[in-house]
Amino acid sequence: MAVAKTVVDYLEQRAILYSVVTHPPTPSTRATASRTRLPPESIAKGVVLWDDYGYVMAVLSANRYLNVQTLNRKLRRDLRLADEQTLQRMFRDCALGAIPPLGPAYGMLTVVDDHLVGQAHIYFEAGDHEELIRVSGEEFLALLRNARYAAFTH
Repeated sequence: MAVAKTVVDYLEQRAILYSVVTHPPTPSTRATASRTRLPPESIAKGVVLWDDYGYVMAVLSANRYLNVQTLNRKLRRDLRLADEQTLQRMFRDCALGAIPPLGPAYGMLTVVDDHLVGQAHIYFEAGDHEELIRVSGEEFLALLRNARYAAFTH
């Protein structure tokens, strides 16, 4: 697989400078951080949740854990994790488990964990388990400028 077309289109439409970092296949962002020797706090991952009001993508760094209860309180929602079938349908151009943390590119409300703010560079899944996209921290936040920001990890 290669960089997801949705990701490429989203980056190019916004004139974002990026590079692709190739790495051996890994099953998780934590494993990717270890394998690539990149700082896990600079690798962003997306977690998709849902409730009766729709889908939300939570974006957090590889070294953090999502606290769904905290996120629910902050958003005043009753979110729970989306199942694999839903993820396959929503992210057709991505391998399962390699979801790019670009909720807006996939038409999804997005909330970004405060711990990602201030990173010099951000790396994130390109849509497969062998490539990361590298952008400046500022450009990453620009990609998610309409997202909400909150502290919802530990």
